[in-house]
Amino acid sequence: MSKFTSIIWPKVILFGDSITQVSFQPNGWGAEIADKLARKCDVINRGLSGYNSRWGKIVLPRLINPENSADSKIEAVTIFFGANDSALEGKSQQHVPVHEYSENLKEMTRFLAFAGVTADRVIFITPPPLHEPSWEKECILKGCPLNRHNSVAGQYAQACVEAAGQCGVDVLDLWTLMQKDGPDYTVYLSDGLHLSEKGNQFVAQHLWRLLESRVADLPFILPYWGDVDAKSPESSLLCDQ
Repeated sequence: MSKFTSIIWPKVILFGDSITQVSFQPNGWGAEIADKLARKCDVINRGLSGYNSRWGKIVLPRLINPENSADSKIEAVTIFFGANDSALEGKSQQHVPVHEYSENLKEMTRFLAFAGVTADRVIFITPPPLHEPSWEKECILKGCPLNRHNSVAGQYAQACVEAAGQCGVDVLDLWTLMQKDGPDYTVYLSDGLHLSEKGNQFVAQHLWRLLESRVADLPFILPYWGDVDAKSPESSLLCDQ
């Protein structure tokens, strides 16, 4: 067998809670980003349903290995926690105090820098707004009282924005943007907490504006089929690129 050079594809890693985990479902924001980067970059879903920033901080070093050559081509990482951290204290084991939440975001950024992912390649995403009447119905179905408030989610969103400024990373402030045009932000939510199809489109649109400059210059990996030398395909397909 001929010797050839393995292709190490660049990566964009989506790290967060359930809003990230389900983002590869049909019409999900992660799926849309992956589609935009087809043949240019692997978009990797590392969403962990129910997780908070405390648990995310602990597992992040298990997901990105500074000694792995494949991890040296990370073009961007999104960090999307807060929807669970902001659960009310005493109402959910997911609760993380807002100061700790901020520190956890900073610590994850420091680890990424150690792993070679500089601050200009990191994007924080704040929790979206919470619609309490809708989420309360979900809570009742699960046999528990309302365990989140929109005003509290806003405190965590503000902490995320401030932490981003201190770390020198970009931030997508969903909590503010989704409420910018008035109180009818419920169109962005499916159950009061998670994203609807329109909410997924909203995230994909705004996130792409931040991602595009980081990945715009990535080349198309492997030749366009019409450019393959039909008589000697190896010369096209096994060349270094």
